[in-house]
Amino acid sequence: MQIGQAARASGASAKMIRHYEAIGLVAPAERRDSNYRDYSADDVERLKFVRRARDLGFSIDRIRDLLALWGDRGRTSAEVKRIALDHVAELEERIAGLRDMVATLHRLADGCAGDGRPDCPIIEGLAGCGASRE
Repeated sequence: MQIGQAARASGASAKMIRHYEAIGLVAPAERRDSNYRDYSADDVERLKFVRRARDLGFSIDRIRDLLALWGDRGRTSAEVKRIALDHVAELEERIAGLRDMVATLHRLADGCAGDGRPDCPIIEGLAGCGASRE
């Protein structure tokens, strides 16, 4: 199948498929005599795997590791679980950071009158000072 069909079947855009090939995440597709890429069912399954991993926020390097483990029948599930749990810990850390940002923004917004005056605690907070600039 051509790249457009592979994109539809895998959920990855043609641009992303080309990118994944360029960075070596997936092997370049075979080429037809017409020089069009020709994707197999296995190629599409690999692209689906990458798409699902990206949807879960895995980095390209981690996806590389997961793809290697996927193809390794001698792997242990402990290796895969470690990667997944490391990723969960990173996500939880990012979530905590986002919650801190939300709390800070709420606090700044709550302190702002939102009226016609120029003084604004939000601007002051972003500037890192207690007084507005003149």
